[in-house]
Amino acid sequence: QVQLVESGGGLVQAGDSLRLSCAAPGRSIDPYNMGWFRQAPGKEREFVSGISWSDSSTLYTDSVKGRFTISRDKNQVYLQMNSLKPEDTAVYSCAADLGGRYPSPYPGDYQYWGRGTQVTVSS
Repeated sequence: QVQLVESGGGLVQAGDSLRLSCAAPGRSIDPYNMGWFRQAPGKEREFVSGISWSDSSTLYTDSVKGRFTISRDKNQVYLQMNSLKPEDTAVYSCAADLGGRYPSPYPGDYQYWGRGTQVTVSS
């Protein structure tokens, strides 16, 4: 089992920035590919971004390209979110995937999930 804990969410205004972090307390996140997903009220879970373990290759959903940046070190994965919009409001969760060479956009490919952190962007 891998426990994942997110932090860094909050209430911000449109145009502001936030940096989310996700850690696996007491252990490294290697060799997992890591992903960020979000879920807004009444909507399905949506892939936001992912990063591979092997070469830190990245993947983004179109709506966040140019605004969000995913990165990782041995112990944490980060999501830098700039130019936030009200439509970015959601619970953001990180997830870990031990399989595959590249980050996956599919929730079913991830074995471990955090509980999420709320991001609220006011207009």
